[in-house]
Amino acid sequence: MPHQEELANITNEGCKEGSLADGLIGVDAVVGLSAPNVIKPEFIKTMNEKPIVFALANPVPEIMPDIAKKAGAFVVATGRPDFENQVNNALVFPGIFRGALDYNIRKITDKMQINVAKKIAELIKSPTSEKIIPSIFDPNVVKAIALSLKNAD
Repeated sequence: MPHQEELANITNEGCKEGSLADGLIGVDAVVGLSAPNVIKPEFIKTMNEKPIVFALANPVPEIMPDIAKKAGAFVVATGRPDFENQVNNALVFPGIFRGALDYNIRKITDKMQINVAKKIAELIKSPTSEKIIPSIFDPNVVKAIALSLKNAD
């Protein structure tokens, strides 16, 4: 598919080939969007110091957070609400809908999406490895995202 090829070109400038285990040797971060339990603890151990692991497959991530942490991951995020650092579209949709309705926005632009991402980042005043993104249950998220849309253009 053309969009997958474009993404591969952007994210794999060195044209690395091989297994997932090979691809994680000496990298800072991995973003998984694939299948349950495909990232093994030994893969994490080959990554650079303080590796970042976004294991976003749902409902079962590529590696469970406790296993990733035990293997040396510094920051771990999943798509699940029952773990810290949930990276999921459920965080943004209510605020985007609220902003679109409140401010009669018919098209969400790239600039608006960037503003939303920045606003989400600002909501965590003192980020730690255990808290890099607000919870979907944080009462400030919807209003902050809605306002960021209003102020985008």
